[in-house]
This record gives sequence, C-alpha cells and structure tokens, in this order.
Amino acid sequence: MRIERLENSKHKQERVLVYLEDGTLLRITGAELLQFGLYQGLDLPPETLEELRAAARRSDTRRRGASMASGRMLSKKELTERLTKKGASPDDAAETADWLEDLGAVDDTAYAGVIVRHYGAMGCGAARVRQELHRRGVPKELWDEALKQLPPPQEAIEKFLCAKLRGRPLTPEDSRRLAAALQRRGFSWQDIRPILNGLGQEIDET
Repeated sequence: MRIERLENSKHKQERVLVYLEDGTLLRITGAELLQFGLYQGLDLPPETLEELRAAARRSDTRRRGASMASGRMLSKKELTERLTKKGASPDDAAETADWLEDLGAVDDTAYAGVIVRHYGAMGCGAARVRQELHRRGVPKELWDEALKQLPPPQEAIEKFLCAKLRGRPLTPEDSRRLAAALQRRGFSWQDIRPILNGLGQEIDET
C-alpha cells in the first residue's frame, strides 16, 4: 500500500495525516512518523501497514481518552468503559487509561477523595458513599482511606435532624420517618438510634 501524501493536521498539534492510495486516512503522531520512517510515495508492506493501523488506532484512543479526562474526573474503570463504548479495543482502552494515570490525568485516589467529600457535604453516610464509589469504579482498596474524610456520623445526623425539625419537638411519627430517611442516606442504625433516643424518642430497630 503506497502513501499518497503526508500532512500536518491543521487542528491538532503533533498530529500527522497519512493518506493511502486506497483513500484511507490514518492519524498518527509525529513520533510514529519517525518511528515508521514514513514519506510520500513509500510502499508499505502488509505487516508494516497493519502495525501502522494499530498505532493509528492507539493514537486515536489516547486522543479520545485525554479529551474525556480533561472534561471531568473519571476513574480508570469509567474511562476504560467509555473508550470501549466509543469503539476502542479493550487493550487500547486499558493502555490509554494506564498512560493517563502515569501522566496524572487519571487519579483514582484523588477521585475517591472528591466523591467522599462531595457526598459527605450532601449529608450522606458511609454506606451511601460506598455505593457511589462502587458505581464509579473506584478500586475497593482505596475506600477506607478516602472514607476517613467523611464528617463524624453524629455530626451529620444531628445536622440533618435540625434541618428537618426546625426547632419543633420530635414526635414518634417523626422519629420513624426520619430514621428511615437517615438509613436511606447511608447511616447505620447503630449511629441513628442513640441520637433519636437522646431527643426523647425511645424507638426500636426499624
């Protein structure tokens, strides 16, 4: 397969456009241009052409991955899944996630901390935050350290109750309703019960 022409991309720095005689356009990096020793008129053997196509796919996956990671924080798992949904091979997606992690553009530890602080500020307990860490693909071995950034459960529960009661006395109906709401927010019964009991409502486990 012969190379018809080579052009520098007008839109992407360090991007080289390789036009082949069959009309195919490959997008590669300047480093890959030098690696393969490409020039206009070069006749590429089939094995070299396949290697070049693979390099072009890898470069395109890296470009997509960098764009995704620059738009918002993502875990490596989220990034890999998004890339495969866009058509990248599992190997290229995983390689791109590793590459971006090495560059510091993907950081599961920092991402875990952001998630914990965000949901902690929303008044959620540890169980609810664990669900979110799992949903976002944060490795489980990072959870315990990140969860240390949550406010103490007593503080969060008391803040929630204060906002809901607005100074009025706690009724038995309030106690049952608010206990259920706190459990949905991820607080354990062991943390909820003593605080509600301290407000004058002795309640059994719901």
